[in-house]
Amino acid sequence: MSRPIDSSRRRAFAKLAALSAAATGAFSGTIARADDAPKTLRIGYQKYGNFVALKARGSLEKRLAAQGVSVQWLEFPAGPQLLEGLNAGAVDVGTVGETPPIFAQAAGVDFVYVASEPPAPHAEAIVVPKDSAIRSVAELRGKKVALNKGSNVHYLLVEALKKSKLAWSDIQPVYLAPADARAAFVQGSVDAWAIWDPYLAAVERQTGARQLTDANGIVRNVQYYLATRKIASGQPQLVKALLEELNQVDAWARDNVSAVAAQLSPLVGLDAGTLETALKRTSYGVQPIAPATLTYQQQIADTFTELKLIPKKLDVTEARWNVA
Repeated sequence: MSRPIDSSRRRAFAKLAALSAAATGAFSGTIARADDAPKTLRIGYQKYGNFVALKARGSLEKRLAAQGVSVQWLEFPAGPQLLEGLNAGAVDVGTVGETPPIFAQAAGVDFVYVASEPPAPHAEAIVVPKDSAIRSVAELRGKKVALNKGSNVHYLLVEALKKSKLAWSDIQPVYLAPADARAAFVQGSVDAWAIWDPYLAAVERQTGARQLTDANGIVRNVQYYLATRKIASGQPQLVKALLEELNQVDAWARDNVSAVAAQLSPLVGLDAGTLETALKRTSYGVQPIAPATLTYQQQIADTFTELKLIPKKLDVTEARWNVA
């Protein structure tokens, strides 16, 4: 069950983030000026996604340099870990799937939704090894299924089981981060894996893993951009500048998939063909948070409350960005 991050863990995480960034020469700290504006905008990103393309382009750094603000990029293996970084005070803005914000809000993380991408239901799936006898989600009864707890695929798995008339208690969830889950999947320690791109594309292309189902017709799989309430309320112009630069990268990436794949390949350690497969399944176009979006997030929150996977009922509108 998700729980607030204690102070010792928060201090340890912040120290780890600082040491990691210093080792790469990227850390400069967030130093308050007289007007309390940050000197560094710290962005949490994952191995893949539009933030990686924005980082590679360098346009945000150029834009914010005129305001005396630098950019620090911190990589995380998945959304839940990124939100721990945000809660620890090591991250100002980050991108995650649709489920991590629910667990984070339940744990008391103080953030707001600032934008989203259109749904990308083909970019996550439940897979089994190519020689597995399992042919449908209904056949997962009693089986071990790997997933990153609190990640976007957590909700996919819950709803896919429900669609196949199985309860959460009918499977054995094995909570693993993507790298560990991949190892367990390849070694046969788990029977199935709920995972997202580009890990999904990689395991399909490299091992012949077979999809039992993707998210199409089950869940939306929405990507969100989140910010600490402090940065979103106190420095909204920085968040707006980030979203504007991101939208420009999105517009270019949508029409240049092969070029993006080639550009990202050395940065994420995956071949261009795998990335191209993933990029064709993603979505593009930064959107404001609409009321219907929060209604959808409330549905996810209520589902996890009913399953007792989060400790209390949430009101997701408390994480709305009230920007002028």
